[in-house]
Amino acid sequence: MKQVNLRELYPDAYKTDFFVEVSEEILETILTFQRNEAAYERQLYRHKAYYSLNCGNGIENAVVYHVPTPEDILEDKQNRTLLYDSVMALPEKQANRIYAHFYLGMTPVEIAKVEGVDPSCVRLSIRKGLKRLAKKMQ
Repeated sequence: MKQVNLRELYPDAYKTDFFVEVSEEILETILTFQRNEAAYERQLYRHKAYYSLNCGNGIENAVVYHVPTPEDILEDKQNRTLLYDSVMALPEKQANRIYAHFYLGMTPVEIAKVEGVDPSCVRLSIRKGLKRLAKKMQ
C-alpha cells in the first residue's frame, strides 16, 4: 500500500495535506493519467493547438454560457416588448414584412410571393423599416 496526498491530486477540494493509502494498481492508474495529461499538454504546446476543434457541438458554448439573473430576464423582457411595440408602430406593410422576415423566418422572396409583389420591393421595405426602428429605439 502506498500513500497519496489528495491535496496534490485535488488542489481545489483539499487545502491542506490529506494522505490516503491506496493499492499499487490505483497508484499506477493515477500515475498513468498524470503522464497522459502531461503528454497532452506538451502536444498542445508543440502544435500550438490552443484552440478547440469541438466548438460545433456546443461543448464550449455550455462552458461559457452565462446564466441570466432575474434582472437580466426582466431587462430582456422589457427590451423585447419595446421592440415588438416599435415594430407594430411602423406602417402596416413594413410592420408585416419585418414581422414575417424576422419573427416568422420568411425570406423576402417568400414574402413577395405571398403578397404578389416584386422581391426587391419587400427588401427595400424591410430596409426602410429597420432604419425607422433604429431611429425609434435610440
